[in-house]
Amino acid sequence: MEDIDRSSASGRAWLNEAVRRVEADANRSADTHLVRVRLPSFPDVDLYLKDESTHPTGSLKHRLARSLFLYALCNGDIGAGTTVIDASSGSTAISEAHFAQLLGLPFIAVMPRTISAEKIALIEREGGRCHLVDDPTSVYAEALRLADATGGHYLDQFTYAERATDWRGNNNIAESIFQQMRLERFPVPRWIVVGAGTGGTSATIGRYVRYRRHDTGLCVVDPENSAFFPGWRDADATVTTDCGSRIEGIGRPRVEPSFLPGVVDRMIAVPDAASIAAARAVEEVLGRRVGASTGTNLWGALTLAEELRDAGERGSIVTLLCDGGERYAATYFDDAWLADLAAAGVAAGSFPAGDVDELVAAIGKVLLDPAAARRTARRAARTVARDFTWAAVAATTVGVYERAAAVSRASGPTGRGGARG
Repeated sequence: MEDIDRSSASGRAWLNEAVRRVEADANRSADTHLVRVRLPSFPDVDLYLKDESTHPTGSLKHRLARSLFLYALCNGDIGAGTTVIDASSGSTAISEAHFAQLLGLPFIAVMPRTISAEKIALIEREGGRCHLVDDPTSVYAEALRLADATGGHYLDQFTYAERATDWRGNNNIAESIFQQMRLERFPVPRWIVVGAGTGGTSATIGRYVRYRRHDTGLCVVDPENSAFFPGWRDADATVTTDCGSRIEGIGRPRVEPSFLPGVVDRMIAVPDAASIAAARAVEEVLGRRVGASTGTNLWGALTLAEELRDAGERGSIVTLLCDGGERYAATYFDDAWLADLAAAGVAAGSFPAGDVDELVAAIGKVLLDPAAARRTARRAARTVARDFTWAAVAATTVGVYERAAAVSRASGPTGRGGARG
C-alpha cells in the first residue's frame, strides 16, 4: 500500500493568511459608486456609470485580479515565494501587482511594448516588473515561457476570468449593480453595456441576469482591430486579427476563452475615433477624465438610448466607468499623440487629431446641450433633442473616416503605422 502525505502545517498557515489579506482588501474596498449621468436630450432614459475607478488600484480590473488570486490560492497554484506572471494590456497587471505585493510575492507583467508609460509606472509602483514584447499576439506564449523558466504560476486571466468570479452573487459587479438600482426610477435596466477584454465581466453579468431572471439585455461594445465582434457575428471562435487594439483594456486579437458568446444579446462595433472622442466629451459632464474604454461604453449606451427614445420607450441603461483618464495623459488626451497616430500613415481606422475635436463637439451636444438644460418641460426637451440626434453624431464619424482614408491615400501605404497594441 502506498501512502503519500503532502500536507504542510506551515504551507496551510501561509495560505490562510494570504486568503485573509485578500479578503480584507475586499472588505476595505466596500463597493463602487453608481453615478447618474443626466441627459437633457433623453428625458425618459436614465443613464448610469458604475465607477470602477474608485477601487484601490483605480480600475474595474481590481475585481478580476482579486478573484484570480483567490482562485489560484485555493487551487493550490500559489504558495509562499511563488513568482506570479500574467499577460495583460496594463490595467489588470496593475491590480495583480498590488495583490502580489500584498502577499509578498514577485510579479511579472507581460505586455505589448506600446503600453502607456503611466501604466508601466503604476505597475512598478506596486512592486511589479514589466516584460515588454513587440508583438501583442505573443504575450500569451511569453507569459507561459516565463512561468516555466521561473517555476512560477501563470494566472492566465484570459482563460480563467469567467470561472474565477462567482457569477451567482457574492457581491460581484452584477449583483452590486442591481442592488444599487433598486430605488431608481427604472430599477431593472433595459440594457447593461460593457466592453470585452478577457470577457469575464460580460460572462458574469450575462449569467447573473439569466440566473436572477431579470429582463435586462447585455450589450458588448468592441473597438477596432478586435476579434470579439466578428467572432460573435459569425459564430466563429477561431477569428483572429493581425494587430492589437488601440483602446487599452478592451479588444483582443483573438476570441479569448473567457468570452462566452451565448450570454451576449447584442454587440456594437465602435470606431476608435468615437471611443476617444466620447471619453473626451464626457469630461465636461463628470468634471474628470476617463479612459477610452469608458468612451467605447458611452458610445454604445447612447446608441441604445436613442433607440429607446425614438421608439417612445422608457428605461435605464447602466454602463461602466472602467478607469480614470490620468493613465492616458500622454496618449488619448494628448493632441500631439493623436497627430502622430495620423502622421504614421493613417492605417486602417486611424484618424487626424482635428477630427476628434469635431467628434467631441458633436457628442457634447448630446451629453450636455445648454439649450436643453435650460428648458425643464419634457416637450421642450424633446424638441431640442431632435436637433442633436445620435445619428447626426454617427454621420460626423463617417466624415472623419472618409477624410482619414483620403489622407491615407495621399500619404501612401505605411503598414501598421501608429496602431497601438
